[in-house]
Amino acid sequence: MIAEVIVDLSNESVDKIFDYKAIEGLQKGQMVRVPFGNKVIEGFCIRLKDSTDVPADKLKSVFDIITPEPVIKQNLFELANYMKTAYHLRMVDILRLFLPAEMRGGRVHEKVQNFVVLVDAYKQNDAAVDIRKNAYQQHNLLCYMRANPVADYTKVCQTFSRGAVTALQQKGVIKVVEKFVDRRPKVYDVEAKNVKLTETQQQVLNAIFANKGGKFLLHGVTGSGKTEIYTRVIEDCLKNNKTAIMLVPEISLTGQVMANLTSRFGDSVAILHSGLSSGERYDEWQRLRSGKAKIAVGVRSAIFVPLENIGAIIIDEEHDSSYVSESNPRYNTHEVAEFRASLDGATFILGSATPSLETYQRAVNGELQLLTMTERVNKHNMPKIYIVDMCAEVSRGNTSPFSYKFQDELQKCVEAKNQAIVFINRRGYSSFMRCTECGYVAKCTDCDVSLVLHKEDNQLKCHFCGKRFKVLTKCPLCGSDKIRQGAIGTQRVVEELKKAFPNVPIFRMDNDTTKKKNSHIEILRDFAQHKPSILVGTQMVAKGHDFPDVSFVGIIDADMSLHFSDFRSNERTYQLITQVAGRSGRADKEGIVVLQTYSPKHFVYRKAVENDYKGFFEKEINLRAVTNFPPFSKMVRLLFVGDDELRIKENLSSVYFKVKDLLKNYGSDVYYLEAMNSPVKRIQNKFRYQILMRYKTALHNEIIQKIYSIVDQNKDKKVSIFVEINQQNLS
Repeated sequence: MIAEVIVDLSNESVDKIFDYKAIEGLQKGQMVRVPFGNKVIEGFCIRLKDSTDVPADKLKSVFDIITPEPVIKQNLFELANYMKTAYHLRMVDILRLFLPAEMRGGRVHEKVQNFVVLVDAYKQNDAAVDIRKNAYQQHNLLCYMRANPVADYTKVCQTFSRGAVTALQQKGVIKVVEKFVDRRPKVYDVEAKNVKLTETQQQVLNAIFANKGGKFLLHGVTGSGKTEIYTRVIEDCLKNNKTAIMLVPEISLTGQVMANLTSRFGDSVAILHSGLSSGERYDEWQRLRSGKAKIAVGVRSAIFVPLENIGAIIIDEEHDSSYVSESNPRYNTHEVAEFRASLDGATFILGSATPSLETYQRAVNGELQLLTMTERVNKHNMPKIYIVDMCAEVSRGNTSPFSYKFQDELQKCVEAKNQAIVFINRRGYSSFMRCTECGYVAKCTDCDVSLVLHKEDNQLKCHFCGKRFKVLTKCPLCGSDKIRQGAIGTQRVVEELKKAFPNVPIFRMDNDTTKKKNSHIEILRDFAQHKPSILVGTQMVAKGHDFPDVSFVGIIDADMSLHFSDFRSNERTYQLITQVAGRSGRADKEGIVVLQTYSPKHFVYRKAVENDYKGFFEKEINLRAVTNFPPFSKMVRLLFVGDDELRIKENLSSVYFKVKDLLKNYGSDVYYLEAMNSPVKRIQNKFRYQILMRYKTALHNEIIQKIYSIVDQNKDKKVSIFVEINQQNLS
């Protein structure tokens, strides 16, 4: 028998199948060790066959089997082949997505722990045991074991002494056994609620159950009860002996979703995301692979869990850009999830209060069944949004980051002992430091970006590579001490709020405060337990959270995402405002939102105030149609990255002219083609250039494969070329 093996080396030159002589017991999907050159390395057995073209004297044998059972199941091999074709990825990079990274190289294993177990014959209090009267520790241990027949060995030894444990073990009263221990992630404790569905929720569920295996867009306003729909769909899967996958965009949301599902489905739920320890991630993955857990909850990587017989795949907050992977391997989670759902005939649900224009257009075209929920489950009104013109505030002499309306409404919220969320999509203290004499701006030495002031650490930080620098006191160019700080960030907002509300607990949630394990859970838990309290944060606070006592939401600078040179800027601004505003007034309290802007008449804000997604969609989709941007085209970027700028330019030029010759054949169906610097020309000391193109959507499958061929034929060992499709970030 011959084994086809993909070796675990992410290198273009070895991205192919190697044949080896199989050894006894080998199965498809197992990890193996194989001789490769003068080394023995790991690999994946992807197929077993009867013959090979490799001469017998050159055919090497598999060295040994690493995993006792297949770690990659058949349906995942089909998914891997789809991804390789669609995104032109190396097969090993795809296979690595299917298992915890620490499994490779044997860096993580099951946790084995010793336990002390009381022998059945001695569980009764009258069972005689030969213990000396003065052997107090043995007597105490026996009493403890009768109350706790299974106990942790280490804790028992620490409490009663190792000698007492050994003595009772020798007498045959207790025994020490090894057991596998699950390392379970920490979750909220919430009570299971018996929720009565609204009429709208029931209608939505009826539509989903009437078309099992269908594709749906669930468009429901914030607080309309989408989570309960997801839960009922998952419940139906379990009743029919099927499994389910639910994806959320942020780690901060997994805890709350996990808590709700665990309260309903117990140990059937497993969670997967990068915030877990390697042991937790491995054990959760193993529970899914073994079938002990049947529901997977996580961020985009959870789409690759080893589940079979999937009944539903749900993507919550489907509009979020985090569902598109923008580092190697690059893929679109929506497309991967939809293909995986088709393999098992699973129901596919995309849900959001603010769907992406591409997704909503698919629903308009009939590719997805549109399900709409226009009211909150409690029948309360949507929060009232006040737009504040910050130009007028400055004219009135207000130099604070908070408008008078903001201060007034936040004061009312605090006096009522309610909770508030303050949103600013910029972490740190200020966005840059500039010399007002000569105009010098402090920039990272390795990246072409401004450094951000972090006052708590008294450092300037690069948000691209993480490098740190001393805070400027004098300009390095002209020597002036006239240094000005840029736009404010979360740190500065917290500082200002503490001055105004010294006795109110204020919590901050951004990438700087959530680096430690479980920090998301702890911040949200602490916020929930304090009334009044204020939560300041970036996008992490804008989505999915449900705090019934939040009655005020303040948006410090709504314009941040509006004036980007990005065709999605209007869409992202509308989504952010609607999502963060939706955190207010979710229970029986009136919701108030203060939106601060320097462009108060912009149509995006007007539509957000009116909660008019359909009106926003119609205006924005017309603009996209006129300009031939997605969804009316496919946008492709070829990103060239390397150390040698001249070599990058030469490689880019070679590829560009070949792509230009290719696209000439498609005439007016090609809307744009240009080569240029990347907006951020240098990151981590590597130069970046790009070729951008847009062409008719219907031609994508044909054109993209030809572009992949051009890239393959023009590779330079010193230049990396990444192909990005409808990329979310053009930095």
